[in-house]
Amino acid sequence: MLPTVAIAIGDPSGIGPEIALKAALDPAARAICRPVLVGDRGVLEAHARSCGLTLDGVELMERKQLAPGQLKIGEVRPAHGQATLDSAKAAVRAALSGKVQAVVAAPHNETAIHQAGIEFDGYPSFVARLCGLAAEDGILMLCFQHEGREIRIAHVTLHTSVATALTLITAARVARTIREVAATLRRLGIERPRLAISGLNPHAGENGLFGHEEIVVLAPALSEARAAGIAVDGPVGADLLVQRKGYDAFIVMLHDQGHIPAKLLAPQRVAGMTIGTPVLFSSVAHGCAHDIAGKNRASHAAMLEALARVTGKASASQ
Repeated sequence: MLPTVAIAIGDPSGIGPEIALKAALDPAARAICRPVLVGDRGVLEAHARSCGLTLDGVELMERKQLAPGQLKIGEVRPAHGQATLDSAKAAVRAALSGKVQAVVAAPHNETAIHQAGIEFDGYPSFVARLCGLAAEDGILMLCFQHEGREIRIAHVTLHTSVATALTLITAARVARTIREVAATLRRLGIERPRLAISGLNPHAGENGLFGHEEIVVLAPALSEARAAGIAVDGPVGADLLVQRKGYDAFIVMLHDQGHIPAKLLAPQRVAGMTIGTPVLFSSVAHGCAHDIAGKNRASHAAMLEALARVTGKASASQ
């Protein structure tokens, strides 16, 4: 039996509803899961009309979110931000209750969310809180295919200033990230995952010449992970990390250490998995593209990538 995956339609005024519909209608998606869209029927109908799509045969977990006239495709509005997180929250709760096996989210707009007066710093912390966990328990792992191999990049810190990130990168936090990445890969069918971690400093500190975090922070975390039976190498300079083949996942210390290679190597094809929580959750790693919303120009390739990751079928969009 195929797993049921809830697809939160994202920001109503962006390309989210369009690419969610396209994914739900695509035979490639239906071959690996039973997609169920989560959101406002009126929003989906508006995008379907604009893009020449149909809701026929599409399963919907309806959430009435916008009053008549509130939807303004291509515009940033507080009501759109509220609706975005309402859909995502309903999808996560459906997963926690066992109604669906995983969740995929279409793009959100952080400005609209903040205009709605909602505290939000990304899906990993959002999902963690909904699961009753601390915000920092949610970990982002970017996933994409490049040159015939699956590349996964998990982050120890994410949406915070570099100055704050330096205070958050502790041996305990790095060790936990390693454990959660290994556990997630085993959950996805990789029995003996092999991991590599980046350094924090240039050249991974060059044995203390460019900083001591690799010696003081990362070395104890690596020792703890290895003692637990996890195969993990490093630290490796962040500029060389993803070039190394033979690893099931890489772990980086800072946002840009992971996002820059992902967006260079796989533009518009990156799926962002939230790990470290009970819910298998993935989202697209691109924005709402308000400039092309409602014009049938948006590619749903990243949605297929996200669906592939939560179903363990990473070749779905190839």
